[in-house]
Amino acid sequence: MSVFAAAMDRIFIHASMAVSALWISATTSEERPIRVIARAPDRIAEFGTGRFVSDSTMVDVRLSDLPAPRPGDLIVIGAESFLIQGEPLRDRERLIWTLDLRPA
Repeated sequence: MSVFAAAMDRIFIHASMAVSALWISATTSEERPIRVIARAPDRIAEFGTGRFVSDSTMVDVRLSDLPAPRPGDLIVIGAESFLIQGEPLRDRERLIWTLDLRPA
């Protein structure tokens, strides 16, 4: 394990950085507990000459927790449920998935 991978593991274990969540497969209904770092950045969309700002919900998940997320899978964080939309993206080190979510 690299030093960077060990650091990522410590970040995802830390209670102030990550929260517990549940992943549910859309195809098999398999469930798996995971840890996620939630983000809610504003997203800018352009339409013609107009620019629109909208909310978004994204989470980072370790590949070791969730090897193959797919669009349509469900992520439950606390009492809120989200669907993965779009293709999951991996970081350069191939340690973290970034998942774009929408309310379920």
